[in-house]
Amino acid sequence: MSDAYITLGASATKSEVHKAIKNQDKGVFPGAFCKLCEDAAGDKNYCSVMHADGAGTKSSLAYIYYRETGDMSVFGGIAQDSTVMNLDDLLCVGITDGFIMSNTIGRNAHRISGEIISTVIEGYSSFVEKMRSFGVNITMSGGETADVGDLVSTLIVDSTFFARIPKAKVIDCANIKPGNVILALASYGKATYENEYNSGISSNGLTGARHLVLSGVYRDKYPESFSSTIEQGKAYSGKYLLTDKLEGTDITVGKALLSPTRTYAPILKELLDNPQSNISGLIHCTGGAQAKCKNFGNGLRYVKDNLFDTPPLFRLIAENSNIGEKEMYNVFNMGHRMEIYCDEKTAKLASEIASKYNVDSRVIGYVEKSADQNNSVIIKKDGKEFIY
Repeated sequence: MSDAYITLGASATKSEVHKAIKNQDKGVFPGAFCKLCEDAAGDKNYCSVMHADGAGTKSSLAYIYYRETGDMSVFGGIAQDSTVMNLDDLLCVGITDGFIMSNTIGRNAHRISGEIISTVIEGYSSFVEKMRSFGVNITMSGGETADVGDLVSTLIVDSTFFARIPKAKVIDCANIKPGNVILALASYGKATYENEYNSGISSNGLTGARHLVLSGVYRDKYPESFSSTIEQGKAYSGKYLLTDKLEGTDITVGKALLSPTRTYAPILKELLDNPQSNISGLIHCTGGAQAKCKNFGNGLRYVKDNLFDTPPLFRLIAENSNIGEKEMYNVFNMGHRMEIYCDEKTAKLASEIASKYNVDSRVIGYVEKSADQNNSVIIKKDGKEFIY
């Protein structure tokens, strides 16, 4: 990995984390996207899952944006980020309803007011209510708000989800096989259930995105917004202000970086409820981005040769940083964040459903048998090839 990302204190692949947990039990379906355990209620026909994720360093960006503009509403988007990073992971094992959610909010009380915390909680409630209208029911069970200023300079917003699913309905990525097509659902644009244009950034790669794009003005004004362990000159080394217009869109760079993570729940609930769908696997392209799929299935080569055009924000990051093109695909979703592995008939059905919600989709590639027993990913774009 290049210095452009790792020296900012973040890892795209988290290989050291995967190494640390490699000997841990993989659950009832070892090849599934999330770890599934024996059912908490003791029903042998069901399994249970408890899953944790959060908005990451995006909350630090919301803090700067609020200080610069006075717009507190962006903290509501952070709550959506924290929710969707869990929700869409669980969609990948086939769960579309009956979620129970707990929240953990850690703040520095000198900088994050009670009004900001209220905005975060309202963000959770608003998103949960919107999902309920699509038949995706999330119960908010409470949580913890801790004043941990000795550990946190601004704000951390995390969530934990619990759900149950019949074993017969589990989507198991171990079933991804040669011959599957890869249907991608776009991360950018404006879905019918979104309030404004979404840049597609989601909640991955934000440490890199904000430091590589945003001006050193913010380094000097808000030293509390980044780690003191980052090399001098690496923090906020870009040239853009939060209020600058993002070329090719009608939103600012700040709003683009803070676009709330898009959920695919309305689309996938409708698809998974359709008896004609035949899905081998679902992969949420978060940590590891376009190379994420390499971690699933056995003896497979994932060929991605028809990707979406690179959305404006990702172009801006690439043009204003020294992250190489290969690494861009390993850090950022680059235009799609959900992949459906299926037959062509199901891909057509999924595309029709996605279009109802104004979410672009396309078959971006296919799965074939690898030359050896190892998984690999090959991306072909603009006459270049990148192998992972």
